[in-house]
Amino acid sequence: MIRYKNRRGFDFGNFEITKREIIASVVIIAVMSLIGVLISGKISEYQMDKNELYNKAAKIESTDLFRYGMDTNVGNAFVYGVLEAVDTVSYPEVEGEYMYVEKVKEKYTKHTRTVTKTRTVNGKKETYTTTETYWTWDVVDREDKKCKELYFCKITFASDKFDIPEADYIETIKESSHIRYKYYGIKPEFEGTIFADLRDGTIPDHTDFYADKTIEETVEYLESGYGTILFWIFWIILTAVCVYGFCYLENEWLE
Repeated sequence: MIRYKNRRGFDFGNFEITKREIIASVVIIAVMSLIGVLISGKISEYQMDKNELYNKAAKIESTDLFRYGMDTNVGNAFVYGVLEAVDTVSYPEVEGEYMYVEKVKEKYTKHTRTVTKTRTVNGKKETYTTTETYWTWDVVDREDKKCKELYFCKITFASDKFDIPEADYIETIKESSHIRYKYYGIKPEFEGTIFADLRDGTIPDHTDFYADKTIEETVEYLESGYGTILFWIFWIILTAVCVYGFCYLENEWLE
């Protein structure tokens, strides 16, 4: 319960907020808001520069134009095509072929933890600790396989040229009651778009591949401006934490 206390402020039980702390908190919020506006402006300027870059980039949907763009140093371009593993990988115990596959070994492991509880003894409550046992599946080992080469728009590249999509769960195989293996994989073929600097007959290493997106959808996704929204969510939370922390302290210097 919030109680007004001796004209000095508000009493929240665990701590008290004085009128001077309220005034100081307003100042903190104002300063944080000003700093936030400045940072947000910089983020918006950066996003506008990136959007201009996206709008000026070439839009390519054929193998011939893609190859020509790399050979003639055309620069930034969106390229739509099929990304396909040349040398697919798998494990003998798993069905199917993949662009990438991971095998995770898990062990059913016993753990203990100390838990604090309360009980009533002779009409009085007291706390005590006890040890509880629980079991979890813990990762003890992992290994993976990845294809060495990929086709994109029917042109062969080293697989490291692309940041491929994330792996999906395939299946779980139990070896025993305490050992199991989980498998994750990436299917061998996708349609999608890349945004890359085409020059010197190739593309940069670790080029992002936007699976299942057309060029128009990729441009819209990159121009969405989520950075500003995420920044303000973070900044508002940070401001609230700063104000709470300030009020929680014994600010005797304000008296």
